[in-house]
Amino acid sequence: MAISLRAAGIGAIALGTAMAGAYQLGRSNAGSTRVAAAAAPAGLAVAPAAPPASGALPAGHPAPAEPQREGKLAPDPTQKFTHFRVGNKNVKRLFVDGDTVWVGTSGGAVRYDTRTDEYKLFDTKSGLLSNGVFHVGKVGERIAVGTYGGGLSLLDAKTEQWDTYNIPEGLGDAFVYDVLKAKNGDVWIATWSGVNRVKGGDLKDRSKWELHTVESTKGGLPNDWVYGLAEGKNGEIWLGTEGGLAHFKEGRWENWNHARGLGADYEKVKNDIQYKNDPSKVSEHHAKQKQEMGLDKIDVAYNPNYIVSLVVDAQGTVWAGTWGGGLSRYDGKAWTQYTVAEGLPGNHVFMLHIDPKGVMWVGTNNGLAKMQDGKFKVLTTQDGLFGNAVFSMTTARDGTLWVGSFGGVARIKPS
Repeated sequence: MAISLRAAGIGAIALGTAMAGAYQLGRSNAGSTRVAAAAAPAGLAVAPAAPPASGALPAGHPAPAEPQREGKLAPDPTQKFTHFRVGNKNVKRLFVDGDTVWVGTSGGAVRYDTRTDEYKLFDTKSGLLSNGVFHVGKVGERIAVGTYGGGLSLLDAKTEQWDTYNIPEGLGDAFVYDVLKAKNGDVWIATWSGVNRVKGGDLKDRSKWELHTVESTKGGLPNDWVYGLAEGKNGEIWLGTEGGLAHFKEGRWENWNHARGLGADYEKVKNDIQYKNDPSKVSEHHAKQKQEMGLDKIDVAYNPNYIVSLVVDAQGTVWAGTWGGGLSRYDGKAWTQYTVAEGLPGNHVFMLHIDPKGVMWVGTNNGLAKMQDGKFKVLTTQDGLFGNAVFSMTTARDGTLWVGSFGGVARIKPS
């Protein structure tokens, strides 16, 4: 069953049940302007059919319509899951703020009101300096968006005006991967050139900005590419980097890498690594990292020191998702590894989410795993996921699960 929607650059929503498979409520058809429901946003919708390999439209093909930047959708509340498509974009971050879900994509950030199903797209046309969004969260009363090359932007919800902080304001790098406001008021900003700490969270006071790097910490921070931030139950700060896990408290640094227990050994995971294209073959940076870590003879996507995702649970246990080395758990004394052998669907762990009930969710390259009592229940596209590679997740106020993949988001009712 398909009902045409006006091509909105990224078209509509698809609804369905896990048993029957998803059916499209809307599809972008060339030249179609027949509307059966509200057209979908530039950030949440259905992409047109796959373009020619060259990327060019065929001769005589009508140009795609300008994406709608705001509007209202009409999902069916009786369905088990809803798919929101974002086109040829990755959904890197999902964030809940009351009844609002923010969807951070490589094409901007979409604000979605779960009560009214209204949406609005925020991108370079509305004040961001980059459409590539790594992070969406909150600093004080403002939405914080970390971007790919555009620094950190904070949104005033009332005026919808942005304040942007970049290298001239003290930011270590224009690539911002994570932001954390600690209990003591400090704001930590993870960049690809170290981590900033803004004492007291006063971003406008340049004197409050600090930058911590491998050099300035004398190796306490193991790598300048910082991907994740988390606060422990005693106020300590944990940092996930491309070179391992770091811990900061009261001015002192400590770190852990594979040699100290982080990530599963290659021999354990080598037969389960699905990504055969090693980033070090095309990136001088990644090649240098692997060489420094003694991994240059491994030519597949494996680096157990590379922490892609990071959380700390209510007990203070640290969980780190690695690049090919599975999920690592650190209780302050010893490390435990979870891989495909222990029930994970994949060993590349892109996302970690602890829901309001304290349940751990693990997003991998091959599905989403719900962890309870040390065991994993795996969800895939057969259970309603948009894609099996899971990069982001959040739990809405109504208990629905929002799960981000390349190309879209699945909203799933809890079973």
